Amino acid sequence: METSKLWFASWFDTPYYHILYKNRDDSEAEFFIRNLKEKLSLSNEHVLDLECGKGRHSKYMYELGLSVLGVDLSEQSITKAKEFSQDRLHFQVHDMREVIPNQQFDIVFNLFTSFGYFDDDNENHSVLQSIHTMLKEKGRLVIDFMNAERIINCLVSNETKIVDGISFEIKRIYDGKFIHKYIDFEDQGTNYSFMEKVRAFKLADFLDLLTNNGFSILHVFGDFELKPFHPETSERLILIAQK
Repeated sequence: METSKLWFASWFDTPYYHILYKNRDDSEAEFFIRNLKEKLSLSNEHVLDLECGKGRHSKYMYELGLSVLGVDLSEQSITKAKEFSQDRLHFQVHDMREVIPNQQFDIVFNLFTSFGYFDDDNENHSVLQSIHTMLKEKGRLVIDFMNAERIINCLVSNETKIVDGISFEIKRIYDGKFIHKYIDFEDQGTNYSFMEKVRAFKLADFLDLLTNNGFSILHVFGDFELKPFHPETSERLILIAQK
């Protein structure tokens, strides 16, 4: 599979992606990481932030005492994330389906619905197999995903967002397997069209995926406070699994 032909390889690496999502909540990210640190009893572990974006979760992991490698396919995101680099906080471009050579981690974090981008299920298995290989024995995986059941039931079909003077026209469709987001806008006389597409994995899907790739499930939570998961009402689907 050639990454150059995949939607996320083009859209995530444009400046417009970062404009549209510029107001993501850093305080929310810090709150979530603090709760995970307490729940997982973390101190100075070596961790991987897989699909780290511009590093907003990675920097809080580092500030709480963890040794962090943040990776993402987007060169633009990694360039921005490197502004946070420290002795124990590093960033690099990386494809999540592949193993990072000569690296072993106590915990792998995959946060903010950074999974389920691929048409072929084998690609999703490749991601989990790579994670399994990179984890130390008894290492843990944290997946923070949308609650697909709630999203589908409350899907906003059409929306307009104006950011930095650009009017983003957004259309959402659920096709029974993927949630598609079509993003159209005009800037400086040029029309642009992009798409996001994420597999609508539900809890049962993740349980199958994880157990079939060598993981056991430790916890399932429904929000950043780590409250219990309820399919109809929870904002998130957060899974803690162990190798």
